[in-house]
Amino acid sequence: PPTRTTTTTTTNQQPEKKKKKKKKTPPPPPEEVVMDISKLDIRIGTILEAWEHEDADKLFCEKIDMGESEPRTIATGVRAYYSVDDLVGRKVCVLANLKTRKLMGFPSHGMVLCASKEDKVVFVEPPADSVNGERVACEGFVGEAATENQVGKKKILEKVFPDFKTDGEGVVTYKGVPLTAGEGQLVAGLADAEVA
Repeated sequence: PPTRTTTTTTTNQQPEKKKKKKKKTPPPPPEEVVMDISKLDIRIGTILEAWEHEDADKLFCEKIDMGESEPRTIATGVRAYYSVDDLVGRKVCVLANLKTRKLMGFPSHGMVLCASKEDKVVFVEPPADSVNGERVACEGFVGEAATENQVGKKKILEKVFPDFKTDGEGVVTYKGVPLTAGEGQLVAGLADAEVA
């Protein structure tokens, strides 16, 4: 009888060791990646050309100089608020790390940032001394921008946009901290508005 008890004890000890090993393996993989505005690659650009989309009455099609080898093509849904003449030559802020996607057949590679409140939409305006291709900064939120794939897969926009808005003076902020480029702050003609 004592031999049986020893065998049972040995068998009970082995699974416990295995359980402990399994518990030690999982913790390393979940790396905490902070999802904040530093993951968005917001760049300054100038609209070189703009025209009305043939099949979408809300969209403008634009070619935007962002300091890259070729201008980017981007579609923006602001036809109800602006004319083509308002767009050409305008300095804008572009969310650049988005995958190209077709909007009503037009390949759009990025998103021009606008502030919106109730039935009004206005462009987010960079400082006059900002340069095409310059990355927008937000003090206290520093880091490498996510890749185009990561922005979609990790749902970064859904996590960042709720804290992305203008303050009472129309300054564009993230969690209350102003966004900057050149020697100044990004602004929009709407106070306490959402930015996207």
